[in-house]
Amino acid sequence: MGFVQRTVMCGELRAGDTGRQVSLNGWAHRVRDLGGVLFVDLRDRTGLVQLTLDPNLFPNRGEIRNETCLSFTGEVRERAEANKNPKMPTGDIEVIVTSFSVLGPAKPLPFPVSDEETMQTVNEELRVKHRYLDLRRPSMYRRLAIRAAAMRRTRAYLEENGFLEVETPIITKSTPEGARDYLVPFRNEPGKWYALPQSPQQYKQLLMVSGIERYYQIARCFRDESSRADRQPEFTQIDLEMSFVRQEDVLQVAEGMTRCVINGIIEEFGLDKEPLGPFDRITYDEAMHLYGCDKPDLRFGLQLFDATELFRETEFAVFRNVIEAGGFIRGVRYPGGATMSRKDVGVLEEFAKEFGAKGLGTLYVEDPIRGSISKFVTPEMATELRTMSQAENGDLLLFVADEYAVTNNILYRLRLEIGNRLGLRDPRILKYIWVLDFPLVDWDADGNRWTSTHHPFTMPREEDLIYVETDPARIRAEAYDMVGNGMECAGGSIRIHRSNIQARIFSMLSIDDATQEERFGHILEAFSYGAPPHGGIAWGVDRFVMLLTDTENIREVMAFPKVANGYDPLMDAPSTVDPQQWAELGLRLSK
Repeated sequence: MGFVQRTVMCGELRAGDTGRQVSLNGWAHRVRDLGGVLFVDLRDRTGLVQLTLDPNLFPNRGEIRNETCLSFTGEVRERAEANKNPKMPTGDIEVIVTSFSVLGPAKPLPFPVSDEETMQTVNEELRVKHRYLDLRRPSMYRRLAIRAAAMRRTRAYLEENGFLEVETPIITKSTPEGARDYLVPFRNEPGKWYALPQSPQQYKQLLMVSGIERYYQIARCFRDESSRADRQPEFTQIDLEMSFVRQEDVLQVAEGMTRCVINGIIEEFGLDKEPLGPFDRITYDEAMHLYGCDKPDLRFGLQLFDATELFRETEFAVFRNVIEAGGFIRGVRYPGGATMSRKDVGVLEEFAKEFGAKGLGTLYVEDPIRGSISKFVTPEMATELRTMSQAENGDLLLFVADEYAVTNNILYRLRLEIGNRLGLRDPRILKYIWVLDFPLVDWDADGNRWTSTHHPFTMPREEDLIYVETDPARIRAEAYDMVGNGMECAGGSIRIHRSNIQARIFSMLSIDDATQEERFGHILEAFSYGAPPHGGIAWGVDRFVMLLTDTENIREVMAFPKVANGYDPLMDAPSTVDPQQWAELGLRLSK
């Protein structure tokens, strides 16, 4: 095979190496045969370097094809001034090849690894099926390198702040935490099952009872739920828990770590990002009222406005009927939107209908005003609408009439669509905020019961404990979410650490005494042995890296992701198993 071990990495060579004899190993990123000369861009993990071969010296040059694994020996030479490539770090030099050998031949490729633009159009399932080729692309390597740097910096920050890394089990007990569990049959007792953890929630709380005080883990988590662009059935989170803390203590550590890691990566990789500054804070109620969601993108304004009272006596039947039924008239401003054609506004209305809108009321801010509701708007009302919406001449006001939750869902999406259209969501800006004071529970109308907004171990605000048995909707949680550029990046809470309070919350969630004992008896008992007050937070690593790399698809920041419905085309998993394995597990397939 003639393998000569490399003496230098491809991306390290510079003009100062001129005249140096080098050996290089890597892959043929691009091959150009110009007849009188053969050029090969050789790639390894550090970058590319151009190799030049005299065809007369290498009759076997046909063995060099794209993505062939190769070994080269040659001399570094400075390129002629006209041939230098300022777009490549190694663009001032080339290597004149004196010998080469093929380490691993490559058959024709399923897609052009070297062509980043074309790769954007390649079927994603095909890319994941051949992920080992897809990951050879420099852009994919860079994302994984940024991910690795984030983990390295995270560990360094937490170790410096007194945290101890502790691993927790991957196979554990099935307990309800919001999503469906992945289950693992227990061979020794058919009918019993392990579950893969949706998070290390109970274990990290038990570590606090154990006196660890400051724990962290880079944890693998599993949730059997529908795939989305920002969701995978298995994912990684940075998980930490602290004893003897209040909410503010957790926020300070979490914000400090996030800024330290992100700003360090921006500098290390030369990312086109502004350094991350201090986090703003907003309550859940404020977020819903002003932005229609609990994960607002605050890189731009365009706050929602509420015109319900202004239209309470309106003659416009649609608005009046909604208000009389207890609904709301709310809207959002489209800067410069008065220049839009009726057809363009119609496209926006169809967009809103996808998220539940029955229609859109429009008001063009001009003199005089015009639009679908203009005849129901007096001059005095127009003046007030300008004030509450912060509108200027040339803007367009869009109105939605419906229940509060419905208006939120529609206007939140409209606001983001307007932000996208106007280029207000600048990827160079990282705007992180804290969202605080979440409701402890949500009402599940289908199940006719209360469910946890975060999880059942979240501590209620102490002053709201009086409502546990009487008015759960009024209870605020000691919970907090970290939101970056409109994406939930981390979430946590102060935890319940007393058995009596935990039992009350379980009962409020319709978990009876017998079920509490069966599923949570271990943690209720642990809390009876001097449990400290504690709280924590967990970051989604994948979403963390998505924001840093301007990636909208979570699969682009994972080495080996699943595609739709949790399928892995690389391994062809999930797959069938031998009948003997079914028998060993005491299972059979019901038909």
